[in-house]
Amino acid sequence: MAKTSSVEKNNRRRKLTGQYAAKRAALKAIIMDQSKPMEERFRAQLKLSALPRNSAKIRIRNRCEVTGRPRAYYRKLKLSRIALRDLGNTGQIPGLVKSSW
Repeated sequence: MAKTSSVEKNNRRRKLTGQYAAKRAALKAIIMDQSKPMEERFRAQLKLSALPRNSAKIRIRNRCEVTGRPRAYYRKLKLSRIALRDLGNTGQIPGLVKSSW
């Protein structure tokens, strides 16, 4: 099990990302628009950098829903490999069968 503080920190980042998503997208659109004057684009860049760092989507870490483990994460199931194996062996994941030959 991962530290509770790291899992909660990641949850706060997800919340901030949702709050600032529209504002960040609008500022980025201004910055990338080559037809706008350089001063306006620079002001938008300054406003974007003034936003909280944790509101950037790139700072979110994919973590297992069960254990909070940050590595070996399967996106489709939102589980780590260890949790996937445990739940698969107990038959709690539909369609997952333990291989044997």
